[in-house]
Amino acid sequence: MRSAVEQNDFRRDLVSLLPKLRRFALSLTRNAADADDLVQEACERALTRHHLWNGEGRLESWVYALTRNLWVDEVRKRKVRTGAGLVDAGEHDELVVDASGEKAVFASQVQAMILSMPEGLASVFVLVNVEGHSYREAADILGIPIGTVMSRLSAARIRLAAMMNRTSERRA
Repeated sequence: MRSAVEQNDFRRDLVSLLPKLRRFALSLTRNAADADDLVQEACERALTRHHLWNGEGRLESWVYALTRNLWVDEVRKRKVRTGAGLVDAGEHDELVVDASGEKAVFASQVQAMILSMPEGLASVFVLVNVEGHSYREAADILGIPIGTVMSRLSAARIRLAAMMNRTSERRA
């Protein structure tokens, strides 16, 4: 049983993860509304099952793994109910970016490029390149071998570079 202080610390730490968790959820769902629902469900699950977190390692990794598992379950449910699972990447809402002018436009374009990649590539890219997780942490969060993380990350970087090159060629 955790003390009230430990419970409050857990809640505080969980709240501080919300921006990162939303970005990760968006990389999985490709839709702002679904991402918000997923974050809410993940937070609810984390709070009701906080006793299952042993306090070792990073809380962030535990919550990300929980979020990913919830999304996998949701995709399975949707496939059973409707025969579809993911929303087209072009239908997503943009993240709020703390920038102005060209930086905001560029950030929106890069985000759209990342979200246009297959989910497996986008989620690895976001975990490693945006959130700063190690390959091992990303592998643990996603429940895949570290070699798969490295392979997907490489493929995601190559795709993103190609997309950025095409965009810059169009402008020239």
